[in-house]
Amino acid sequence: MLRYWTIAPFEFENADRFQKVWQYDLSNNVISIGWGQLGDISKLNREQLYQRVGSAYPDKPLSTRTLIGNMLWSFYHDINPGDIIIARKGRKCLAAVGMVNKTAHYSPNRNPEISHPNFLSVEWQTQPRDKLFQNIVFPMHTLSESSELQYKTLLEGNDILSVTTTTPENIEDPSAFVLEKYLEDFIVTNFKSIFKEKLKIYTDNDGASGQQFNTEIGPIDILAVEPETNSYVVIELKKGQPSDKVVGQILRYMGWVKQNLCKPEQAVKGLIICRDPDLKLTYALSMTRGIDVRYYTLAFTLREKP
Repeated sequence: MLRYWTIAPFEFENADRFQKVWQYDLSNNVISIGWGQLGDISKLNREQLYQRVGSAYPDKPLSTRTLIGNMLWSFYHDINPGDIIIARKGRKCLAAVGMVNKTAHYSPNRNPEISHPNFLSVEWQTQPRDKLFQNIVFPMHTLSESSELQYKTLLEGNDILSVTTTTPENIEDPSAFVLEKYLEDFIVTNFKSIFKEKLKIYTDNDGASGQQFNTEIGPIDILAVEPETNSYVVIELKKGQPSDKVVGQILRYMGWVKQNLCKPEQAVKGLIICRDPDLKLTYALSMTRGIDVRYYTLAFTLREKP
């Protein structure tokens, strides 16, 4: 099955260094990621990989070590020839798109510009290149998986109408799915005003944002904290999914946060955001504790003059 992956060749905050690393990647039809302190991890099983990460970074929080392990495992074991790689510059620019033609390999000291030892062979396309978006379109993490819908949206631009016919399977409401993919970025951008500063987006010790927060059971849409109660808050957008699926999903994420991030005295809350009242969702949540629901509305007007 064809899969889509977004990878950052280097930190874009250092623009000069990024450009040198990225030009090497383009010229040699490769893309690389770091964590050279781990040595050759290409032959490790998953448990061995996590142990190696834990030994190399004992001072990092468990969530960060898990994220590093997940990304490296995907790089070596989940990305296959034929998959699509989306290289990004920062979080608003698509650098290039290419197709994987060989599985990942370990090659220390290959790029003289950087100590990245983990390489993928990628046939880079000539277009699109350096495509800039007005809003944030990429997650913060070095490597993340994207959907076909997200990929087509990136290629076609920010026109919501252009992607309404390519929703994933098991989506009850395709229009809600598409709208809420954009709504997530809107919520994150306007988080303070929407939640009146009662919630704050979580940021781990390495600066990784709570938006699309990676866990080994999948990405949390938005992970936040509630300063008043010192609680974590898992926020999930329904995205047109069946109620049973979204309730089960948020409960899994809440359980992961409780086990991996919470101190003994901390609680985890859940918040589901959806467009319309849903009787099935109401019944399901009536039998749970700690999960709330909020409904959003959209306003659209036409003016005779700009």
